[in-house]
Amino acid sequence: MGRILAIDYGTKRTGLAVTDSLKIIATSLTTVDTIKLLDFLSKYFAQESVETIVIGQPKTLKGEFSVNERNILPFIEKLKKKFPMMQIVRFDERFTSSIASKTLIDAGYKKKQRQDKKLLDSVAATIILQDYLTSIR
Repeated sequence: MGRILAIDYGTKRTGLAVTDSLKIIATSLTTVDTIKLLDFLSKYFAQESVETIVIGQPKTLKGEFSVNERNILPFIEKLKKKFPMMQIVRFDERFTSSIASKTLIDAGYKKKQRQDKKLLDSVAATIILQDYLTSIR
């Protein structure tokens, strides 16, 4: 039984989160420089069984695709070519960055720690994944 991996794609950094093997709990995995993302995923998939990749779908409040969508689509094509057997799912990521910021505040992180964009990106990926898990139950 494979895990589910979530991607909060960014032009500079990409946050990653993964489920446990039973697909119950979403956990922050890491944040990777986007330029190194495919290499990281290759190594990760060689070590861990992953059956589904959930990629955040950025939308505006009006429900239209945000500017970052044009960066995500070419990445998805590369992902499909490199991992043709992998199921890829898109999931609405509206408000995940603000929810991630609020989560860090509630968890007691100091202001300087909350300014770490890598931490914010991995928490946002975790929120995308947890919301996805909730939606499929």
